[in-house]
Amino acid sequence: MTESPRPDSISKHFIESAVARLRENQRIRRRLPIWGRVHIERQLPFLCVYRRPSARDDEGTDVLVRGEASHLVASGEPKLSRGLAAFVRAIAAAQKETFGAFLIVEIWASPDDKDDARSGALLQPRFRIMAPRAAEMSSVVDLFELALRRVKLRQLTPEVETIRTGFTSPPGLSRLVGAREAAELGVTYMGLEMRPVYRSGNGQVYPAVLRTFHREMARVFKRVFFEFTRTNTNHRPPHFLSLGRRVMVKAVWEVDRQLAEVSNGFDFLLGVTPVNSRRAWLAFERSRFEKEPAFVYRPLPIAPSLLKRMLFSIPIERVEDPVVSQLFAEKQDELDRQLTALTDRSTPRFLFGSLQIFGGVDDTHMRLAEEVLRTISPHSREASGRAVVDAFQFAKRAEEEVEFFRSSYPEIPARVELRDDISGLMVSRGNLLVPRESKIPVSRVEALIQHEVGTHVLTYYNGRAQPFRQLYSGLAGYEELQEGLAVLSEYLVGGFSRPRLRLLAARVIAVRRLMEGASFVETFRELDRQHAFARYTAYTVTMRVYRAGGLTKDAAYFKGLLGLLDYLRQGGKLENLFVGKISASHVPIVKELLWRQVLRPPPLKPRYMNDPETAKKLARLHKGLSVFDLIQKERDEAKPPQGSGRRR
Repeated sequence: MTESPRPDSISKHFIESAVARLRENQRIRRRLPIWGRVHIERQLPFLCVYRRPSARDDEGTDVLVRGEASHLVASGEPKLSRGLAAFVRAIAAAQKETFGAFLIVEIWASPDDKDDARSGALLQPRFRIMAPRAAEMSSVVDLFELALRRVKLRQLTPEVETIRTGFTSPPGLSRLVGAREAAELGVTYMGLEMRPVYRSGNGQVYPAVLRTFHREMARVFKRVFFEFTRTNTNHRPPHFLSLGRRVMVKAVWEVDRQLAEVSNGFDFLLGVTPVNSRRAWLAFERSRFEKEPAFVYRPLPIAPSLLKRMLFSIPIERVEDPVVSQLFAEKQDELDRQLTALTDRSTPRFLFGSLQIFGGVDDTHMRLAEEVLRTISPHSREASGRAVVDAFQFAKRAEEEVEFFRSSYPEIPARVELRDDISGLMVSRGNLLVPRESKIPVSRVEALIQHEVGTHVLTYYNGRAQPFRQLYSGLAGYEELQEGLAVLSEYLVGGFSRPRLRLLAARVIAVRRLMEGASFVETFRELDRQHAFARYTAYTVTMRVYRAGGLTKDAAYFKGLLGLLDYLRQGGKLENLFVGKISASHVPIVKELLWRQVLRPPPLKPRYMNDPETAKKLARLHKGLSVFDLIQKERDEAKPPQGSGRRR
C-alpha cells in the first residue's frame, strides 16, 4: 500500500480498507494520526504495539518494535485512543479468523530515574511482564521470562519479574482491548515494561546500546511469537526466525546501494599491492639481501576524503530491521578504516589500520605456526616434483571452471586475465587475475582453481544473486572465513600439501614479527636461515606482509582454516558459507535471513561438493581434525619404512 498523507483521525474507512488488505494477505504500511505507523507485511497471529506517552519524552523505545513483521507505533494522545482501539480490535478480529487466536504484546518504558543520570554507568536491564492467568499461556510466559534473562548487554544480567494479572496497560493510557472484548475476540494481551537502559536519565539516547538492545529484543519477541503460534494457533511455522520481516522498505535498498557505491569506488588490495615486486626482488638480491626493497604502488584513483564524505552521509539510522542495520553499520565502519589505511599507505600508521581491519596474531596461533614449521621438514616437496604449468595453461583451466558455473548460472560475466602488475593470484570484483610469469606445480593446479574460482569467484557471484549488494562486495571482516574456506577447498580436492601448510605458517610468523617491530630484512632472514624457506619464497612472504607499511591480512589463511575446522567440529554446515562473502560472526545472521526469505539459497556450489569423496572428508571433519590431520596421508607416506633410515 502506498504512503498517504497523515490523516487527522483513524476513520472507519481507514480501518475497513486496511483490514480488507489484511484479509487478502496484502501488506499494510500506513501512517497514523498525529504520529506513528502501522506495518503488517502479511497475515500473522500477533501484533507488537508501542504508544508514545503524551506527558513525557520517551526517546528510543519505539525503535524496539519497528523491526517486527507486524507492529504498530502510535501517539498516546487521549483523542486518538478510541479510534486506535477500534483499529487494533479490527486487526485482531481479522487475524483471529485465519489463525484461531491472536496475541498483542505492548511495550513501554519505565520512567527515567534522575539518580541514574548522575552515575553515568550503563544500567542493569530490568523487565516486568504483565501476563494473563490463562493456563494455555503458561509455556509462552515461561519462555518470555527465559528469553529476557538471556538478553546480553555488556555482561549485565537482567532482572525479570512476572505479574499475573487479568489485564493492564501502560501508565496513563487506556486499554486497547478490554478484558471482555479480548475474551470475545479470542485475543491474548501481554504487557512488557522495561528499564530504558538505552538512554541516560536525562533522556539522551546511547545509539550503540540501543542498536544492541534492539537486536536482543527482536530475538525475544520472535521466540515469544513462535511459542504462542505453536501452542495457541493453527499455524505451524518451521522456525522462530521465519516469523521475522521479509519485505525491506525503500530505505534499506537505498542504504545498501550507497554502501556498495562507496565499496566499489576503490579496490583496497590492489591499492596496497606493489607493481614492481619482481624488480624489487632483483634489487634485493643484488644487495645480498641487506637492503630493504623499495616498493611502488598504483596511484589511488580516488580521494579517500571524498569517499568518506559519501560514506557518512548514508542514513543507516533509517533502517528499521536490527539485523540489517547491524550489517550496514559494521560495513560503514570497515570502509572508513580501509579508506584511512589507504591514506596512510607506506607510512608507519598503515600497520595500525591493518590491525584494526584484519587483526593480528595471538600467542595460540603463533605457537601452532611454530609447531608446524618444526614438525614439517623444509625439504618437503609437492607431489608433482618439478612439473609445472605456465600462466596461460593455468588460465585456460580456470576458464573451464568458470564455464562449469555458467552451465547452471549463465549470468556469470567472470573473466580470467593475465596481468604483469601483480605477483600472485588474485580475484578482483569476480574476475581472476593471473600473473603472467606464474609457474604453478601440477599437483597444486586443482587446489588453486578451487581456492580462487571455486571459492572467491563463486562467493562473489552467489553474493551478486542476493538482494543485498553487501553479499558480493563483502560483509565486514569477511576475509578470514573466506580464506579459511578457500584453503579448506584445497584439502577437499586433495591438493593441500605439506609445503602449503608450511607456507601458511610462515605468513603467521611474518605477521607476528611485523607486530613485534622486526624489520623486513630481519623477518626475511628468519624465514630463510631459521626455517629454511627458499629465498624467493621467503622474500614473497615478507613482501606480502610488509607491503604498504604492514599488512596483517596474510595471517587470515591460517587463522581462518583453524576457525573453520572448529566450526565443522561443532556441527556447522559448509553449505551455509557459500551464500556470499561473509564472516564467521555473520553465519547466524545469514541463517536468520534465509529463514525469513530475505536471502535466497545460493545458485552455485563448488564442483567438489558433487564428489562422494568430499562427503567422506566432511564426515571426518565433523568428527574433529587438526591441521596436521589434513596432511596425514602425506606424512604417512613420508615416514621411512621399517628397517630403513631413508624417506620414501
